[in-house]
Amino acid sequence: MRIVNLIENTPGNSGCLCEHGLSFYVETKKHKLLVDTGATDAFITNADKLGVDLKQVDIVILSHGHYDHAGGILGFTGINPDARILMQRLSGEEYYHQNDSMEKYIGIDSRIKKLPQAEWIDGNKRIDDEIFLFGGVTGRKLWPSGNLELKVKKEDGFYQDDFLHEQYLVLEEDKRRILISGCAHNGILNILDRFREIYGTNPDIVISGFHMRKKSGYTDEDLKVIRQIGMELAKLNTRFYTGHCTGEVPYQILKEYMGEQLCYVHSGDEVRAED
Repeated sequence: MRIVNLIENTPGNSGCLCEHGLSFYVETKKHKLLVDTGATDAFITNADKLGVDLKQVDIVILSHGHYDHAGGILGFTGINPDARILMQRLSGEEYYHQNDSMEKYIGIDSRIKKLPQAEWIDGNKRIDDEIFLFGGVTGRKLWPSGNLELKVKKEDGFYQDDFLHEQYLVLEEDKRRILISGCAHNGILNILDRFREIYGTNPDIVISGFHMRKKSGYTDEDLKVIRQIGMELAKLNTRFYTGHCTGEVPYQILKEYMGEQLCYVHSGDEVRAED
C-alpha cells in the first residue's frame, strides 16, 4: 500500500507547495484513492511532482464538508471526470466559522453538489473488502474546544455543528486496518471508540489531524485536555501520523507522551504504512 500526502500546512518534500488544507493519495491492490483535495488546486501540482497520476484515481473520499478539504474537487474533475466522489449527505450543508468578530463561510463550493459523479452517503458504507467508511460518531469525550466557533446555518439561524458530516476511511489489507480521518472534529478518542464498536479492536495505524490548533492561544484547560489525550493515545498499540489542524504546540505536547508512536506528516511526505 502506498500513502502519500499531496498537501498539508507545512513544507516537507522539496519543491512541494503547502497550504492550509489536507489531501492524501492512497494506492491499494484494487484502488487508487484520493482522500480530500486541499483548499485549492495546489495538490494537483504536487501530485505531478510526486509521480501521482490523478487520471488513474477511481474514488475520491471527502472526509467532511469544509473548504480546506474540498477546495480542489472541481479542479480534479477537470482532469478526471470519471472518479466516484463519496461524501456524507450532510457535507452539503452551509458551514461557518463564527464568533463575535467574524462570520466566514467554510463549507464546500455549491457547484460540487451538482456533480453527476458525487455520491451522497447516509452513515456507513462498505465499498469492498479493502474499503469501509463509517460515520455516526456522537461521543463528546475531550471534544476539541475549537469546535465551539464552528456552526451550521439553518433557515432560522446558526447552530452548533455536530459534525455528523464527518466520515472516516478504514483501509483493510493483510489483516491490518488503517484509519484515515480528516480533522477528527468529533475528537480522536471518540472516533477510536466508534472504531472499536465496529471492529472490536484498535486500528494498526491512524492518519488524522486532531483539530487542536488555536490561533488565539491555549488556555490551561486546553493544555490539560491535550495532555489527557496524549496519555490515552500512548496506551494503544497504534502508530499515529498527524498534521494540518493539530498545531505545533499540541503536537509537541502529544509527542512528550507518545514519543516515536507519533509522527508529523508534512506536504509531500510518504507514510510508511508497513511500519
